[in-house]
Amino acid sequence: MTQETIRIGMMSFAHMHAASYAAHLRQMDGVELVGVWDADATRGQAMADRFGTAFFADNETLLAEGLDGVVICSENVHHREHVEWAAGRTRAILCEKPIATTREDAQAMIDVCAATETRLQIAFPVRFSPSVQRLKAIIEAGKLGRLFSAKCTNHGSMPGGWFIDRELSGGGAVIDHTVHVIDLLRWMLGAEVTEVYAEVGDSLLHPGLGIDDAGLLSFRMDNGLYGTLDTSWSRPASYPTWGDVKLEILGEEGIAMVDAFAQHLRVSSDAAGKTRWLYWGGDMDRGLVQDFVAMIREDRAPSITGEDGLAALAVALAAYRSAVQGEVVGVEME
Repeated sequence: MTQETIRIGMMSFAHMHAASYAAHLRQMDGVELVGVWDADATRGQAMADRFGTAFFADNETLLAEGLDGVVICSENVHHREHVEWAAGRTRAILCEKPIATTREDAQAMIDVCAATETRLQIAFPVRFSPSVQRLKAIIEAGKLGRLFSAKCTNHGSMPGGWFIDRELSGGGAVIDHTVHVIDLLRWMLGAEVTEVYAEVGDSLLHPGLGIDDAGLLSFRMDNGLYGTLDTSWSRPASYPTWGDVKLEILGEEGIAMVDAFAQHLRVSSDAAGKTRWLYWGGDMDRGLVQDFVAMIREDRAPSITGEDGLAALAVALAAYRSAVQGEVVGVEME
């Protein structure tokens, strides 16, 4: 029996992950990358040319192409608008993280997708790291016993561009990185963060940046676990890659540590001008888009829901409130 061709459109290449998602979609059997829309027409045309597909000057024309799915990688503040454009016009939406910059926008995205029976999936690719998946299996098997604490980091390079424009991003390193790690913990532990204390540094590492580039969160979860998260744009331009995601989980029966980006070789090249990491292990972005396409093909619910995106966002927003108030705050879901 002939496999159904899944038709996917790309909406915006503002986020750097978009190029990776598009490349993996192009490599998948039974998937057609129908076209690209981007508010930046020059960027959109360049990306369409790069991936051998069509550029659409307006979003309505792309959405009229009978798409099975849309991948949205616009600036954070535009996620709500772009999801509302696509909801009801396609079967499924993969939206870059964070889901939005406010709880209200995130909830509106969830509601419009529910009302139009559109599947909304949030892009948390680190769930598809083989080492992270192994850690989840160890925890679920009870090998660590009762869990006590989680020590986590998510360090990266300062991305520049719209990421440091608060009106477009909703915040800096804290919102950019907190959502990744909190999503992993919620997913692995089946627990919710209930309260947060945070110290947030604006322009701490990059003088004059005008937005937070470092933050340290302490938090509690409703299963009794205590956690810390060191999140920053602390990696210099000379660093081999953009950064890290590390988890250290302590339980009564032992401790487990994961470096999600450790599957690499260090290659020093005069042509490149520095040492770089070349990955040999699992590709998280490929896992994410394969899961998205499988969701469409199998007509099933998303593995990473809008509600997951909202829960992770709520912790990042609580961190900012805590830093302003100088005290422990509760995580507000409504």
